[in-house]
Amino acid sequence: MKWERFLSIPIFAVFLLMGFVYYITLFVSIEDWVGLRSSDGSFHALAFSFLAFYSVFSFFVCVLTDPGHVPPSYVPDVEDRELSDQEFRRNVTHQRKCEICSTYKPQRCHHCRTCRRCVLRMDHHCRWINNCVGYWNYKAFFILVFFATVASIYSMVIFIACVLQKDWEVLGRSHLKVLYVTCGTSVIGLSMTLGSLLCWHVYLMTNNMTTIEYYEGVRARWLAKKSGQSYRHPFNLGVYRNVTSVLGPNMLKWLLPTAVSHLKDGISFRIAHDTRQTT
Repeated sequence: MKWERFLSIPIFAVFLLMGFVYYITLFVSIEDWVGLRSSDGSFHALAFSFLAFYSVFSFFVCVLTDPGHVPPSYVPDVEDRELSDQEFRRNVTHQRKCEICSTYKPQRCHHCRTCRRCVLRMDHHCRWINNCVGYWNYKAFFILVFFATVASIYSMVIFIACVLQKDWEVLGRSHLKVLYVTCGTSVIGLSMTLGSLLCWHVYLMTNNMTTIEYYEGVRARWLAKKSGQSYRHPFNLGVYRNVTSVLGPNMLKWLLPTAVSHLKDGISFRIAHDTRQTT
């Protein structure tokens, strides 16, 4: 069952971290800065609670959503326009067949050793959601990283504001200094980590690329350069088309992790030399 995915130590650690950051932001930083019962304190508490709630909601969507599996009846069509490129035709017969599952793999599909199956448009297996990040839950994963980053940066700003207005000479060598050092290290480290992850996936999304395809592209680019040729990622359709292929054409639904009606079957994808084809 999908709910069994929550029976995982990394997921338990994520919930503990979320609870810790939520507690220190509201009951340490905001309380010591302006007070939770003040108008400013209530505003910051509500704003941060919204970011935290949306992060948790997106987290649940990531965990419970199947990233996408290959239909049992799938057989690649070597005459398909999407596979008319010589490189794709050459790879269909060997690289596109999973030796472990003994089934054909569609474009951008890879086998996950942890999940023990092939995943559509696989980006990576994430132990923190105990699930693969693939075709159907990549949008939710991106939104999770986005809101978690905003929430952690917000928490860091509130913490810094709290520290700057505090009279440390009065506190002396009290245990509060240890508490503030621990809290500050946590929120600053989390902000930097999530911020880096967000920048990485913004880069991947704007180039219509997965993490696996990025590293495959590094090797392909090196081989192309070695032979005096140039390499271009075949699924890069331009920034706008790349973004809308993940978040959807309706900007009002870009930040809704469950709004995935724009996604198709995850088996075939447009390639750069065929951008005139309808989605």
